[in-house]
Amino acid sequence: MTTQTKPIEAYSLPTPNGQKVHIMLEELGVPWNYHRIDIGKGEQFTPEFLAISPNNKIPAIVDPEGPGGEPISIFESGAILKYLGLKFGKLYPTDPRQQVKVDEWLFWQVGGFGPMLGQNNHFSVYAPEKIPYAIKRYNDETHRLFGVLNKQLAGKEYITGDYSIADIASIGWAQGWERYGITKEEFPHVHAWLERLAARPAVTAGLNWGKDVQAKSLADDKEAQKILFNQRAR
Repeated sequence: MTTQTKPIEAYSLPTPNGQKVHIMLEELGVPWNYHRIDIGKGEQFTPEFLAISPNNKIPAIVDPEGPGGEPISIFESGAILKYLGLKFGKLYPTDPRQQVKVDEWLFWQVGGFGPMLGQNNHFSVYAPEKIPYAIKRYNDETHRLFGVLNKQLAGKEYITGDYSIADIASIGWAQGWERYGITKEEFPHVHAWLERLAARPAVTAGLNWGKDVQAKSLADDKEAQKILFNQRAR
């Protein structure tokens, strides 16, 4: 069994993508440190952060005990989850067929469930011009994706059967179901799954990491919106 002597350094925020890494580290029970990256102030563009996250997005980690005992930095939440699962031999299966199943749903989340819900939120809440077509498009796609997840969970406790990084990847996004007009009655399997996850102490701890810092609402912070939205290549 792999052990961790030096803490893993996590650069993050309590956002759905950041929460994935917090939950994973809590589930693994390894030592780690949380470093808040204030994206509303542009800290994601500092040379120090870009050295470990060239896409200037949170989360990112630095493992001082990487492959060969040398430090390694990793960006992109899906890559971080898979790296940690492989390193510690937990929450990611060893059987190749089961690995494919977990990978499918991990990539489903990072390629669709997260980005589409993010666009839904952007056009419904932050866009200065409320565009009916865009709002309907992303509302409909959000509804479709919750439907896909609900069907997958029918007859299962977790997305691929056993609890895995596929569940950890999706919980942060799925817990915001109410803001998207999703109902318990329409997608009961999703809600039963959310309740099962909420009963796990590591999930609760991971979801709450960093929330002790009261941040200004992004919807009201026009200066932060200038930093976060409509960025072009630098």
